[in-house]
Amino acid sequence: MHPTTIGLDLAKHVFQVHGVDAAGKVIIRKKLRRSELKAFFEKLPPCLVGMEACGTAHYWGRELSSLGHHVRLMPAAYVKPYVKRGKNDEVDAEAICEAVTRPTMRFVPVKSAEQQSILMLHRTRDLFVRQRTMLVNSLRGQLAEFGLIAPQGIWRRRHFAAWIGLVPQQNGTGGKVHLGRISKKGEPYLRRLLVLGATAVVRYARDKPEFAGCG
Repeated sequence: MHPTTIGLDLAKHVFQVHGVDAAGKVIIRKKLRRSELKAFFEKLPPCLVGMEACGTAHYWGRELSSLGHHVRLMPAAYVKPYVKRGKNDEVDAEAICEAVTRPTMRFVPVKSAEQQSILMLHRTRDLFVRQRTMLVNSLRGQLAEFGLIAPQGIWRRRHFAAWIGLVPQQNGTGGKVHLGRISKKGEPYLRRLLVLGATAVVRYARDKPEFAGCG
């Protein structure tokens, strides 16, 4: 006998499977290691597989779909009402198996690898922006301890740039000022890190000018 509907409780290492047949009779209650999961579903005929839309769900959704199974992801909050007792992996898998068959259930489309990559790129950029903001605020607070009050805005860190040497040398006479190369005065290690970051941005903008204004 083969299951027609399976509830799969995802985890990092040990997965719980709960399967029922067309009559709703439980025929599978099983724990599987991560290395065993794909081989287990390869042996089954195509069936409906329900999972919560959590970490790694989209990856497993693609993997099981490639084996011919019909995968449906559900928000965890929508599965919770179907938990009958307590909370453990077996109970969660059973609740998922029941929830996926409900006609009013709302599902989450399985993302492609490309869609996930784009989303990760946006999340990484957002992380960098937040880390930069934290660094600027920390520096502003530290400077305030020495009586140096910096105006709001990251573009107002001019004196700091001069201190680390990120200013051009000036050569002027007769009212004419000529700007030369960046000065090598200041803290060399910090200046080197910032210069490397700036050159990376310039190189990216040169190779992909259509993205030069993004971010």
